Amino acid sequence: PTPIDDVVILPDASSVGEAVRSLVIECAERALNERGHFALAIPGGSILKMLVGMSSDDGEGPDMSWTTKTTLCYVNHKCVDADDVELSTHAKAHKLFLDEWEGVNVLCPDGTDDGPGEAASYEDRMRALPEDVLPRCVDTGLPVFDLALIGVGDDGHVGSLYPGRDEVKVGDDGPWVLSVDMKSPPSITLSLPVMKNARRSVVAACGVSDKYPKGKSEGMRRAVADGGETIETFPAVGLRGSSTWIMDEAAGSDLGDEYLQRE
Repeated sequence: PTPIDDVVILPDASSVGEAVRSLVIECAERALNERGHFALAIPGGSILKMLVGMSSDDGEGPDMSWTTKTTLCYVNHKCVDADDVELSTHAKAHKLFLDEWEGVNVLCPDGTDDGPGEAASYEDRMRALPEDVLPRCVDTGLPVFDLALIGVGDDGHVGSLYPGRDEVKVGDDGPWVLSVDMKSPPSITLSLPVMKNARRSVVAACGVSDKYPKGKSEGMRRAVADGGETIETFPAVGLRGSSTWIMDEAAGSDLGDEYLQRE
């Protein structure tokens, strides 16, 4: 199971979003102080909405000058035109917040429906980034994002790594970016070793509804605390020990006393 100190349970979805935004700024400031650039990886889904509101028109918000020295990559992305407002994470990010991130360098997929071609192209562009922009691990050669934000699906998928598929088993010596053709259109995704290798890897989960009053509680229980899960049955467990898990009380409600009753 996940180390207790790696799990952060906050009152509600608003608190989780605030924590994620604070982490982005904290990691950006640290990276800029150390080498003058910030490498960030973000997924699609609910985490995009957590990044809304970091800047403000009245100048009262946090200093956003770090965006001019930031390179942003996608943890996963559908193989669709970048401007597809229904399916493109890039288009959704622009609509929600990227237009306000002045000067950010975004590695956007090419926008074709060729999964293998998109994966190869995206990896080539990542590898072309100099090491002061995207550092590499001395031991493995894997890229080291300053911060990777990751969401978890109800079936345990992270990025586009799904249960029971070979992509989740790719190791340190495999490709950085994988093509996943289980749906149409296909997707590209960072490999699990790349996600884990971020200097700070953060899994965020929150939100409730009438249909799911306990939100993502079952998924978080399986991802964080279930000793019987593997990366093949529930890929999110592959992030245990390397990630910080930030969730609201609903998502954390089934984790067990060791997580819920600590001092």
